Amino acid sequence: MIQQEEKNAVVSLPRIGDAAPHFNAVTTQGTISFPEDYKGKWIILFSHPADFTPVCTSEFMTFAKMEPDFARLNTQLVGLSVDGLYSHIAWLRTIKERIEFRDMKNMEVKFPLVEDITMEVAGKYGMIQPNESSTKAVRAVFFIDPKGIIRAMIYYPLSLGRNFKELKRVLIGLQTADKHAVALPADWQPGEDVIVPPANSCGGAAERMAGTDKNVYCKDWFFCMKPLPKEKLDIG
Repeated sequence: MIQQEEKNAVVSLPRIGDAAPHFNAVTTQGTISFPEDYKGKWIILFSHPADFTPVCTSEFMTFAKMEPDFARLNTQLVGLSVDGLYSHIAWLRTIKERIEFRDMKNMEVKFPLVEDITMEVAGKYGMIQPNESSTKAVRAVFFIDPKGIIRAMIYYPLSLGRNFKELKRVLIGLQTADKHAVALPADWQPGEDVIVPPANSCGGAAERMAGTDKNVYCKDWFFCMKPLPKEKLDIG
């Protein structure tokens, strides 16, 4: 009965707009204080279920391949699982020396991988979801801005690998919305037109409909868009 109650316990999840929960941890790149060590950068904090598992291996190889892309976007990658440090080190060495996947081989993971054998960090971030697994973290992804605020979250089950093109699109979208004070429509890709958020007053909306801003075109008073060329985005 107690085991069933524990399994059905409510998982406490951070929310969008919350400050990213603080933790100190040992990682494959030394000890870190999170998120303070990365102040001024965007952070993608992500969890994986376990070392020496195939889906996680394919993901870490992909993260390693894309790390330069994220670095150009002023973004630090930080991984986590509930395995120990020596397991992490052995697994990453195995990935580099033995594993080939698609067009990737000899992939060296240079970003920190957090040891979390006590599940303390996973608990703070709602990565342990008992109805999926009480001993492994789900595939959670947290996008944290340079001020340490959680801006987006994506959760995947243990059996499904992440879509890395979508992770990069979300990051670019968040940065674009912040820098240009716009919103982004469904399936937006960098270089496509963006949404001009509705004005605060009817008068402002009328001005937009009247064509005061020549770059803006409106389908109706609440649905206005404008071009935002790819070269105006800081995407490296």
